[in-house]
Amino acid sequence: MIAVTGATGNIGRALVHRLLAAGAPVRALTRDPQRAALPEGADVVRVPQTDPADPADPTGPASVFDGVTRVFLYAQAAHLLPAARAAGVRHVVLLSSSIIHEGADDPTHPIHIMHARVEQQLRDSGLDFTFLRPGAFATNALQYAPQIRAGHTDIRGVYADGLTAPIHEDDIAAVAERALLDTGHEGAVHRLTGPEAISNADQITAIGQATGRDLRFAEIPPREAGAELFPHVPPHMLDRLLRTFADTVGTPPEITPTVEKITGTPARTFTQWATDHTADFRN
Repeated sequence: MIAVTGATGNIGRALVHRLLAAGAPVRALTRDPQRAALPEGADVVRVPQTDPADPADPTGPASVFDGVTRVFLYAQAAHLLPAARAAGVRHVVLLSSSIIHEGADDPTHPIHIMHARVEQQLRDSGLDFTFLRPGAFATNALQYAPQIRAGHTDIRGVYADGLTAPIHEDDIAAVAERALLDTGHEGAVHRLTGPEAISNADQITAIGQATGRDLRFAEIPPREAGAELFPHVPPHMLDRLLRTFADTVGTPPEITPTVEKITGTPARTFTQWATDHTADFRN
């Protein structure tokens, strides 16, 4: 049995579908099983939201992992690690971040702090682990969806020339699938990116082409960026995140061949991602 935390997220949902298609038994952990809309065949259970007082309690959070040997873990679900270990889980595949890069780390960055802490927890747990460290997610472009759905053609954003190599969420799920189903990934660190660099302005152009609209990037000063563009970013983190985005201007992003090496299929371009997500940008 494989447990997937964050099962209704972009990556978790894709991974649940992949594992079921491969014939693997899946337990999907979610905050709201009634609204999860996950495929038949998945054992959908409510994920505990607090630290377990006694992970060995058979009626407590450890019961979520009864019969589970492998887990796909979001950093935000790290509080479940003691319960997983108590239940007999052996291998954890962690969705970490490429911001952790030995020799080039910024240990003061809040995203680094969060993921480095969980990576260390896993190292100290005694469990087998695999770290997935993706760079920019293509799904970050969904921040522009409200403007596009509202009919705007000049799409507001910061740093038009910022360069990333955004990765399709299903490519991350494909690597996670192999790390969970195949041997040889224990102790591995996989850095994941899309196959090519693309600017923020060119992302808007690609979304326009996919949706049949003439869209243009309208650059705004970072000081004007707020909840409109980054509704899910806590205010105390936004300034640091904007400085990270500023660093992408004029700096070629890291590009790795890891997706193809592990899955046998090339990583998908942002243009392919935009085509896959046209419905998200239409009313």
